[in-house]
Amino acid sequence: MSDGSPLKRPISRRRSLDMLAGGGLAAWLATRGGPGFAAPPEDEVVRIGHLPITDATALLVAHAIGAFEAEGLKAEPPVLLRGWSPLAEGFAAGKFNLVHLLKPIPIWMRYNNKVPVKVVAWAHTNGSGLVVGGKSGITSFTDLGGRQVAVPFWYSMHNIVLQIGIRAAGLIPVIKPAGEAVAGNEVNLQVLQPPEMPPALAAGKIDGYIVAEPFNALGELKAGGRILRFTGDIWKNHPCCVVTMHEADTKKRPEWTQKVVDAVVKAQIYASANKKEVARLISQDGRGYIPLPAAVVERAIGHYDDPDYDALGANRHRKEWGNGRIDFQPWPYPSATRLIVEAMGKTVVSGDKTFLDKLSPDFVVQDLVDYSFVKRSLDRFPEWKNDPSVNPGDPFSRAEIIRT
Repeated sequence: MSDGSPLKRPISRRRSLDMLAGGGLAAWLATRGGPGFAAPPEDEVVRIGHLPITDATALLVAHAIGAFEAEGLKAEPPVLLRGWSPLAEGFAAGKFNLVHLLKPIPIWMRYNNKVPVKVVAWAHTNGSGLVVGGKSGITSFTDLGGRQVAVPFWYSMHNIVLQIGIRAAGLIPVIKPAGEAVAGNEVNLQVLQPPEMPPALAAGKIDGYIVAEPFNALGELKAGGRILRFTGDIWKNHPCCVVTMHEADTKKRPEWTQKVVDAVVKAQIYASANKKEVARLISQDGRGYIPLPAAVVERAIGHYDDPDYDALGANRHRKEWGNGRIDFQPWPYPSATRLIVEAMGKTVVSGDKTFLDKLSPDFVVQDLVDYSFVKRSLDRFPEWKNDPSVNPGDPFSRAEIIRT
C-alpha cells in the first residue's frame, strides 16, 4: 500500500512517458526507489534493447547472422520495447548494455540526468520521414500551419529536423495542450510512441507525424498517409540512432567492447549490401524482431526511387545526393554531433532544457563519443566505405548539408 509520498506513489505508463519526454529521467528512476543509476551486470553477455524500427537494424542483424558469436561473445535475444521512454529507462537501470538511441537522447541523458552513457558508433543514416494525411491538403511545410504533428520524443532527430523545416517555412513550433487553439502560423507538437502514430493519423487525431521506419511505410500502406519529405532529403545522410553503451563497459572491459563494436560494424556492412534480404530477415516473416510483414519492412528499407516521390518532392535531392531511404555506416562524424548540439538549443521541447545553455558543442564532440573502438573496427573492415552515405575519397570527415 502506498504511503502517499511522491517517490512511492504508483506511476502510470502515460505519466512515466510524459516525465521522460519532458526531461525527468532522474525523477522517473527515483520513483522506482533507486538512489541513482544501476551498474550493468559484469558478465560477458550482450543484452540488447530495441524498438520495432529499422534504426535497430545493425543490432538485430548482428544477432541474426551470429556476428557476436563469431567474435566469441554470447548474446541474448534482443528485447523489444514500444517506446523511447522504456528503452532509456531500461538502459539506465542496467537491463541492457547495448542499445540504439536517437542521437539527442544520450546528450540529454549524460548532461541533464548524469547517466554515464557513451556513443560508440552510428547505427545508420537517414531512415525517417514526415508523413501527412493523404486528404489533408498538406503539400509543403508551409501547409503545416495550424496543424497537429507528432514526434516520437522531444529529444529526437525527428523533432530537430521537423523544427528546422517549420522555421524555414516561417512558422512557429509550439506545444499546447489538447483543445487549445492553434494559430495559423503555429504548428502544435505532441509526443506519440511510434506504433501509435499510424492509427492516430488514420483516425484524424493528428495531421502528420515524423518518425523512423517502418512506420512511415506503414502509414503509406495502411493509414492513408503519404510522405511529405524524407528527413535524409533535408539533412544529407544525417545520423538518427546511435549505438550506445555504458561508459563503465568501455573503460573496464575494452576488449569485450571492441568485440561488440566489431560485430555491429560487420552487421552494418552486411545490411548495406543486402537491404532486401535484411528487411525480410528482421521482419515477422523472418526472425520476427520487427512485428510487421516483410513487404512493409522491405518498403521501409529499400523503396526510395519512386516517380510518386519525385512528383511530391519527397526525395528531391535523391539523384544529386545518391543516398537511400535508409543507409548504414558506423562512423560518428564530429561535424554532425556539433550541429546537433547547436540545433538542440533552438528546438522547442517540453520541460527544462537549461542544461543546454552552457553545453559546448566541441566538448560534447570529445566527451560523449568514443571514437577508438569504431575506428579500429573500420580499419579492420574497410568495406564500410562502400555504403552510399560515405565519401570514399575522404571517409572520416565531411561538411553537413541541410536544404529545406
